[in-house]
Amino acid sequence: MTAQGIVGAGPDNQDQGFAIDARVRVHAGTEDEAVGVIVDDFGDTAGQSVDIGEHHIADPARRWAVLLDSGSLTFVDSDVLQPE
Repeated sequence: MTAQGIVGAGPDNQDQGFAIDARVRVHAGTEDEAVGVIVDDFGDTAGQSVDIGEHHIADPARRWAVLLDSGSLTFVDSDVLQPE
């Protein structure tokens, strides 16, 4: 499956048609560029930081978990992904 082949992919879709099992390029055009497969979508749970009172517990989670071809797992948002 490729991200281009997913129905609904387009400029008005903020997820750009990305889905689990899609092959993607992460940080394209930078020295950190890598390719891999999306393995999880955190959807509505992404983007919420955790604060209790004045104590900051955690930064916002990233939307996608991507298993890179190198074997590493990375967590990213849609804005750093491109279809492979």
